[in-house]
Amino acid sequence: MTVDRWLRAIAGAFITLSVILAVTVHSNWLYFTAFVGLNLFQSAFTRWCPMITILRKLGVPEQVAPSHSR
Repeated sequence: MTVDRWLRAIAGAFITLSVILAVTVHSNWLYFTAFVGLNLFQSAFTRWCPMITILRKLGVPEQVAPSHSR
């Protein structure tokens, strides 16, 4: 998987988990949901996201190498 796909998967997991925690544990977990959403929003304009920086340092590829099958 590429950085973009990992980012979407992690953001979706964080949002889903925090909503579940807000419903079952305490509503303050919605602040985490808002944090993730606002971070995604700002990254659309600044082209910088902390999670992408982390994923790159972990060696996640930017793009999948094209296959040479014909």
